[in-house]
Amino acid sequence: MKDNPLEKRLWWLMFYRVVIVTLLLCITTFVRIKETEPSLQAALTPVYFIIALTYLFSFAYFFISKIIKNIRLNIYIQSISDLLLITGLVYVTGGIESIYSVFYPLVIIYSVLFLAGRGGLISASLSSIFYGLLLDLEYYGIIQPIYQLGYNYNSSEGYVFSRIFIHIVSFYIIALLASFAARREKMARDLLAEKESAFDQLDLLHRSIIESVDTGILTFDLKEIIKYFNRGAEEITGFVRSQIINKKINDIFPHLSSMLNKEDQWKIGSRFEVVDLGKILGCSVSNLVDGNKEKIGNILIFQDLTVIKEMEGQIEKNKRLAFVGEMAASLAHEIRNPLASISGPIQMLSKNISLDETDKKLMQIILRGKDRLEGFVKDFLLLARPKQSERKNINVEVIIDDLLESLCFSPEWCKDIEVIKNLCTQTGIYGNEAEIRQVIWNLILNAVQAMPEGGRLKIKTTDRKKYLEIRISDTGHGIEEKSQDRLFEPFYTTKKNGTGLGLAIVNRIVESHMGKISIESKPGKGTDCIVLLPRQEASDGEDSRC
Repeated sequence: MKDNPLEKRLWWLMFYRVVIVTLLLCITTFVRIKETEPSLQAALTPVYFIIALTYLFSFAYFFISKIIKNIRLNIYIQSISDLLLITGLVYVTGGIESIYSVFYPLVIIYSVLFLAGRGGLISASLSSIFYGLLLDLEYYGIIQPIYQLGYNYNSSEGYVFSRIFIHIVSFYIIALLASFAARREKMARDLLAEKESAFDQLDLLHRSIIESVDTGILTFDLKEIIKYFNRGAEEITGFVRSQIINKKINDIFPHLSSMLNKEDQWKIGSRFEVVDLGKILGCSVSNLVDGNKEKIGNILIFQDLTVIKEMEGQIEKNKRLAFVGEMAASLAHEIRNPLASISGPIQMLSKNISLDETDKKLMQIILRGKDRLEGFVKDFLLLARPKQSERKNINVEVIIDDLLESLCFSPEWCKDIEVIKNLCTQTGIYGNEAEIRQVIWNLILNAVQAMPEGGRLKIKTTDRKKYLEIRISDTGHGIEEKSQDRLFEPFYTTKKNGTGLGLAIVNRIVESHMGKISIESKPGKGTDCIVLLPRQEASDGEDSRC
């Protein structure tokens, strides 16, 4: 009930009544102090009685409003009581000559405010009845003013009638005017409420749209203090709105703030990209203006382009591989046929003729070059056109043990390399054994080649529930940071005699198994190669990518 506007008005009415009667008490007391004639001082006693009754009634109204919850009934009780008290005040202060009849319109006005036009007309009618009855009783000598007992009544019939007529007309005019003003005020209030409701709905719609979009929206003032931060911005940045609002944009987004200060590198409304919070953000800035078209800040709209950029990189990579695939058939045909025609006669010559040591060495160089060229063509075809291989459940531990035994016979092997093997109990995966063997062999061989003077080779497997993690670590020279992003690109190599196809083939095999490979390296401290491979075959509706 406290939220009811009529309830609040009722409390204000009781408050102002007490204020007015207190003001009347002060005036009466001042007159009593200034007046020296004892008879006039005694005549003010009934005024004090009326004031006391008003205080008493005001106190009673407070409890009545707690008992009677009907606001209209409370107003009727208070208005009738007030009219009776005003009539009594008029009577004790001179009757027809009293100036306190001006209090009647106050009751009429507040009756209109609470009870509309009907309440105002009822109050005007009661005021007319009470005032007219009082003056008629005086005129006919039934009652006399208290402070003038024994006086001669000198008012003429016309004067009394005019006084009553003027007051009655004024009461109804005031009631009508107040009713008109109240109706206008109600219409204005209803219109305002309607506009507020429409504005609230529009504001709700606006907020719903702003909060529902996945795009981040941020506003900041001319001092670069953040004023708004929507839900999309929270999801992109990971910040909570309460952590952001009223903080400087430079404290939260330093790189973005630095870019915003370089206005020569971007324009209002145009898009630009910036790396901040470890993400690639596509941004657009617009002016934030007030109702007078004055700039009060900026609106920053941004999106997380990290995944898109990764997809673009993958697409670019696939384009290059597609181009390689187009070249593969013709290139393989042009190379393998002459290579086969050279390989056969050389092998026959090496068996049928006797050669001295120098010629034997030359023949071995030719054969090694032939084998190297055949291996290159084979790897090239595997990278460009990977065939769909048969897959089954295989044990990675068996493959690792076989490869470590073969590693000692590799020309790249160094006896000063310490091998540490730390395998989990469950090392089964679903894949092609030959391809997985090639992946692990290439990674182990790269690790050995990175430690020509010895070091520590560590092979570790970890159970990741649906995936098996294979980590191959070395303590070699490591890889420079600028080269790490290009390690899986075809024909890119950091080795003097490398073809740049090894890691590209490894990456292609891992991707075809719905796995993932990553490389962590620090120059001078070594390299970690991490491979995640699925344990089971992916169903048709399941994405097994990591």
